[in-house]
Amino acid sequence: MELIETGRIVNTHGLRGEVKIEPWADSPEAFCAFRRLFVEGAERRVERARVQKRFVIAKLSGLDGIEEAEKLRSRVVYVPREDIPLEEGGFLLSDLIGCTAFDEDGTALGKVTDILTPPGGEVLEIRGAREILVPLNDEFLLEADVEAGRVQVRLLEGM
Repeated sequence: MELIETGRIVNTHGLRGEVKIEPWADSPEAFCAFRRLFVEGAERRVERARVQKRFVIAKLSGLDGIEEAEKLRSRVVYVPREDIPLEEGGFLLSDLIGCTAFDEDGTALGKVTDILTPPGGEVLEIRGAREILVPLNDEFLLEADVEAGRVQVRLLEGM
C-alpha cells in the first residue's frame, strides 16, 4: 500500500484526544473526507473531523485524552493513495516528480526533482543543465501527462 503525505499534526485540541492537523490537501474540507489516516505507521480511524479556519480538528481512534494526542504532535499524517479521489486524468503533485520538463518550444529542460512549498505557493524544481524553478499554477504549468512522464512549462522572462 502506497502512503501519501497529506498533513501534519500541529497541536492538540481540547482534553478529549482531538488533534489539530495542517492539511496538505486541496482544501481542509477535502481532507475531512478521509476515513483513515496513518501516523507513525499505525492506522487510525477518523471518528470525526471538522474544519477550523485552515486547519482540521480530528478525533482519531486510540486517542482518548490529551496525553495520547500530545505524543503525536509534529508527526506527519499519511493517507493510502487508493483513498484519494482523483478526477479522470487527475494526478497528485508528487506524481510530477521524475517527469521530464519541456518548455513551450518543446526543448527538454531536465527532470522535475521536487515540489517546493514556499509561502507564495508550490514551485516545480527542475534540474537539467541548470536548476529552474517554475511556479506551479495554470499560467506556468501548461500541460502535465503523468502517464507519458512529461510536463510542459512556460518559463519566466529571463530564465
